[in-house]
Amino acid sequence: MSAPEYAVVSRDIQAIEIPQGNPVPLPEGTHVRIMQSLGGTYTVMSEHGQLLRIGEKDVDAIGKQPSPDASEAPGEEAPVEEQVWAQLRTCFDPEIPVNIVDLGLVYNCAVTELPEGGKKVAITMTLTAPGCGMGPVLASDVKQKVEGISGVQEADVEVVFDPQWSPNMMTEAARLQLGFF
Repeated sequence: MSAPEYAVVSRDIQAIEIPQGNPVPLPEGTHVRIMQSLGGTYTVMSEHGQLLRIGEKDVDAIGKQPSPDASEAPGEEAPVEEQVWAQLRTCFDPEIPVNIVDLGLVYNCAVTELPEGGKKVAITMTLTAPGCGMGPVLASDVKQKVEGISGVQEADVEVVFDPQWSPNMMTEAARLQLGFF
């Protein structure tokens, strides 16, 4: 087990409260404990016991660099759908150290040609709990990462709750990682 990692926020930033999804100001000088870093974002515990997510654009304020998931991503020559699935694997629930694909949160991904050129990606996904306030944050992450793929002009992300998510939807690797065996 590694030693806990701490940081002091070097400038005022906006974090997201987990699991409520509310924006929370994190002032310069605030002490935080780094809980996890996945997909370029950091989950931290504030000195007041709040669990917070720091987005990629603000990780420098805790002395970090944005770092996408270390898995091999396909190059631009790969089919767009393959690139989309690779990007989805860099999106993480801030409370669970498993990507949204392996968690079984992504129900559908469809790539279509747009009449004016480029591609549109439609993604249907869910959350581990219907009342989770992080839904809009996760959907925004998915949209931003997918729209960053060369040739993708538009990404639509729909969060649904039917069928309801269950741990049975996780990959075997995710269940093993989380101790569900």
